[in-house]
Amino acid sequence: MVFFAMKQPHSPPPSLDWCLFLDVDGTLIELTETPFETRASEELKAVLREVAERLGGALALVSGRSVEYLDALFAPLRLPSAGLHGVERRKATGVMHGASFTDTQLDRARTALKEFVHDHPRTLLEDKGRTVAVHFRMAPQFEPEVRETVTAIAAGLGTNYQVQAGSMMLEIKPRGFNKGGAVQAFMKEPPFSGRRPVYVGDDLTDLDGFRVVDSLGGVSIAVGDRVQGQYRLDDPAAVREWLKGIAGLIDSHHE
Repeated sequence: MVFFAMKQPHSPPPSLDWCLFLDVDGTLIELTETPFETRASEELKAVLREVAERLGGALALVSGRSVEYLDALFAPLRLPSAGLHGVERRKATGVMHGASFTDTQLDRARTALKEFVHDHPRTLLEDKGRTVAVHFRMAPQFEPEVRETVTAIAAGLGTNYQVQAGSMMLEIKPRGFNKGGAVQAFMKEPPFSGRRPVYVGDDLTDLDGFRVVDSLGGVSIAVGDRVQGQYRLDDPAAVREWLKGIAGLIDSHHE
């Protein structure tokens, strides 16, 4: 007997009753070899601006990047954003929670990880101030060493820190924060409250966001095949096309 795998359905028709939570790297923009090469096209910025207007401002970026980085990436847009996996968050009103600063408690980790990447060519250290990450996309052969080293360093920092796995990277961050918590916080505030949440993401860090929107009767959309949601889009190019569909929605109440 031959069995055929069930193909995961693509996204449902968009609605103006949605609120939208978007991961960035690997979701809106293709992954690059290093985290420092990411660029947002003017077309993408224009689409995001239009989608935000259609949804009454109920669009937020939810990323492992810092809010400061997201602002620079999508300038001149300043969208509601959760950065560093929810460690920092800017509300739609512009009020910032968890303002950026350099966490000196991570200094020992910084020193140890700098030595590690120096001794392991093509691994990269990304210091985000309140979190530190090691990327091994260009040196996948070092994955076991990265995991062992980052885990050991995080354990030495005590119980206030934890390791967050991502796409070809491991990150040390404050314990108790994740993208799902950021979504929950947004959902208690206008213009997100009262809308059906939709989360789009491609990575392990997005699974907490998926779980929250699923629990709220919302929609989870996986990008690519790294994680699974209720629906799936093939890649960031497909996400951008899908967003254009939302941008093109007509609000009959304003026609």
